[in-house]
Amino acid sequence: MMGELALRYPPQSLVVSTGAYENSTRSDTRFPQPIDRVGIRATRLRTIQGLARWTLRARRLAKQWNPRFVWCAELKPAGYPARWLGGIPYGVVLHGTELLLIEEKIRRSGFKRRTAGGIIGRAAVLVANSKWTADLARQVLQTLELDVPVETVPLGTTPEHFRPGIDTSGVRAKYGLQGGPWLLTVARLEWHKGIDTMMKALAAIRAVHPNARYAVAGVGDRLPQLEQLRESLGLGDAVRFLGAVPDAELPALYNAADLYVGASRRHELLVEGFGISLVEASACGLAVVGGRSGGVPDAVREGETGILVDPDDHAAVAAGVNELLASPERRKQLGAAGRRAVESYYNWDRVTKDIIRIEASYSLASPGAR
Repeated sequence: MMGELALRYPPQSLVVSTGAYENSTRSDTRFPQPIDRVGIRATRLRTIQGLARWTLRARRLAKQWNPRFVWCAELKPAGYPARWLGGIPYGVVLHGTELLLIEEKIRRSGFKRRTAGGIIGRAAVLVANSKWTADLARQVLQTLELDVPVETVPLGTTPEHFRPGIDTSGVRAKYGLQGGPWLLTVARLEWHKGIDTMMKALAAIRAVHPNARYAVAGVGDRLPQLEQLRESLGLGDAVRFLGAVPDAELPALYNAADLYVGASRRHELLVEGFGISLVEASACGLAVVGGRSGGVPDAVREGETGILVDPDDHAAVAAGVNELLASPERRKQLGAAGRRAVESYYNWDRVTKDIIRIEASYSLASPGAR
């Protein structure tokens, strides 16, 4: 998200401070903004040493650029150096799951309550990625007895990259996606993504549509359990785990599918705060079946770009999928409406405009970079 914003902010109006990644120097040339890399790997920024180095570096940048506002890509660890800059208003982008973790921790620990309250309470504004995340943020603020403005900015994608009409022959050959109809999920292999629910629904789907198959693009720690579930359900080649699909191949992969399924649900302290893959699918003209959970209803306009189902009920998921597979014309209508929704709203250009508008409302009066 923050990379997409940096690409779209007016040139030289934003200074990005972050950790180092493999090949980050080469990727930095894409941006029309200065990218300042703290001399430590990004994965180490959460350590005491990392936070200390990041704060010192951020203070030097603040003196050099005289910023009027600071954006934090997430609450932790970015909130710490932003808070310690002193005097510069900052906003925090909220994604959903971190609030569930905070809510759990502040119930059990006074220390966690104070540290979370220190970062959240000093923020000028909190920006939530969905109405669900915004409501949860207000709930946490109430628990902490804090009054901080909360703005809602649903996320988007890049309609120039994710679009219909892309040649699918390459991805079909590479991943063995012949025949079908193909159902698709693009997600980390985690329980809250609802991949297991979709797999359990597949028998009922194939009873009506015998050739239906399910492809999952993504990696994660749950792969062994999901593979075991596939075997126990006797699904065999009807479920295909594609692994990590390169970004360049994702648009063609969406185009190769007949229906996108994002049956995300809340599982313990994990939930879908929005669901960018849902709008990527819409951008490619693909109808969507989404789980009525978390922030998914902000990404799927029910009855317009897709349908929402109970993600905890595999029979409900199967019924939703069967309903749309049985109606190619309706799938086409939903996909076309999804494409229009991405062009007009669910795109990074609109997100950037919203972020800049919010920033202007909470910034210092003096000019400077962000």
